[in-house]
Amino acid sequence: MNKIFIVEDDETIVKALKLSLENDFLVRSPMNFRAIKQEILEFGADLVLMDIGLPFYSGFYWTSELRKMSQIPIIFISSSSDDMNQVTAMNQGADDFVTKPFSLEILNAKIKALLRRSYTFSGAEKLEFAGFSLTENILRKSGDQIELTISETKILTLLFRENGATVSKEKILQELWQTEEFIDINTLNVKIARLRKKLAMIEFDVHIVTKRGTGYALV
Repeated sequence: MNKIFIVEDDETIVKALKLSLENDFLVRSPMNFRAIKQEILEFGADLVLMDIGLPFYSGFYWTSELRKMSQIPIIFISSSSDDMNQVTAMNQGADDFVTKPFSLEILNAKIKALLRRSYTFSGAEKLEFAGFSLTENILRKSGDQIELTISETKILTLLFRENGATVSKEKILQELWQTEEFIDINTLNVKIARLRKKLAMIEFDVHIVTKRGTGYALV
């Protein structure tokens, strides 16, 4: 049974979420809001529901901390619905954003869909570029490697296959639409920016260039 960790300080919402989810998942919420990351990792959560406004540190902070060491799926649940909060959430590593008040049935469906996308993808294809190899969801060079999300793997796979030719934004969107519920050009730009920042850790970010008005390519 998958484990869901609810990072929310409103006890009424926590109780409602637990009642809705406990038939399908093992569910836990924080005991100590200063140790969110530690509790999530010790619980072995498969997915996190993250609020923005929390005691001590924001949901943005905890998402950023988790992304330093884990690709666990994260869905933001927040009453802050403006575009900037959603973009910030995506930049920090969120996979989805749900605005309060929300339908418990729809949230349950989103959770199941995201779990399927995150844990059932696999592939044996090995691709290479500039000394780097991409196999399944791992990009590596020599002793350095980095774990990728499903959408990051799809984006890099398209770029590796073209081997320097431009991949249009439309082609990337079509590929992501197979597993993402909502992706537009702005969201794609955010994903690419986040991917570049992540790949900088193994110095692959310099190989991804933007072809203005067209798409992206490897150099």
